[in-house]
Amino acid sequence: MIDRFLLDTGIFFVFSAFAAAGLTGITISILRRRAILDLPNARSSHTMPTPRGGGWGLMLALLPVWVWATFAAGRITQLSELFVILGAVLLMAVSWIDDRRGLSAGVRILVQIAATGLVMATLPRDLSITDGFLPMPLDRLLAGVIWIWFINLFNFMDGIDGLSGGSAAAMGFGLMLVSLRYGPSELDAFRGAAIAAACVGFLYWNWQPAKVFLGDIGSIPLGYLLGYALIHLAMNGGLIMALIIPLYYLSDATITLVRRALRRERVWQAHREHFYQRAVQLGRSHARTAKTAIVTQFALAIFAAMACIWGWPMLISAALLVALLMRWMARPPKAA
Repeated sequence: MIDRFLLDTGIFFVFSAFAAAGLTGITISILRRRAILDLPNARSSHTMPTPRGGGWGLMLALLPVWVWATFAAGRITQLSELFVILGAVLLMAVSWIDDRRGLSAGVRILVQIAATGLVMATLPRDLSITDGFLPMPLDRLLAGVIWIWFINLFNFMDGIDGLSGGSAAAMGFGLMLVSLRYGPSELDAFRGAAIAAACVGFLYWNWQPAKVFLGDIGSIPLGYLLGYALIHLAMNGGLIMALIIPLYYLSDATITLVRRALRRERVWQAHREHFYQRAVQLGRSHARTAKTAIVTQFALAIFAAMACIWGWPMLISAALLVALLMRWMARPPKAA
């Protein structure tokens, strides 16, 4: 069974990666013709006008595979699974409007609450993120808040060439490894592989120097699908693994947000205070910073798979690894 799964996954991995690369290439041409560009400003990490909206290519490769896998697994009739798909489509539409015209933070959050809330309300009752510790309404509320935070932190972390695509690929790889080892089903493993594949295809265009950026059309729905996969894993008893896989993103975004909140700054406004942005400001290239973060996150994926056996010690090890990464990012590079 596993051998057949690996064969099918390998075929679809190659298909999704090439589809994402091809569709992103087409998207770049359209964005350039319509002059949909991200212009540099004081908070930018890039210096040249670059097409924004490359997430169209990634999502148009990923979402059909996600739908096909859900259908093939016989889960398309479950309301929660159907609402996940509809939520991703809704977020793509609203995020594109935000990319083109701009929307208030309140409107964006309301749409995210709708997209996540419908899923939370229709999930099977045997799923619990607190393993039954909290009453079901509070359990669902907590899971929904975490999911919305993950969507936004993923968007916040989309700031230098290659980081979001490579990080999502590492997280997808981690979800695949953990789902194969721990469960709950091969569908979850396939979804992780599909995310990784589509992101690898997008990286062809997004690595330094980036020829296109994700834009909200990519980072918001991608964070939404990744967040769902992680929440689903946590609700099936895999809380430790679900924490390890995105631990660097959780740590960088949360620490930065708390620091800004303590200074009474507007936390939803664009800035350049994340650890990865500080690494670039201190003189490290986009490529070196992104590569170091991505390699670390692939290590986290392996730690998560090992946590299926050893549990909490692997979470502690993962936290130490992330602390070392952020310390490296925050310190000036040694002179040659």
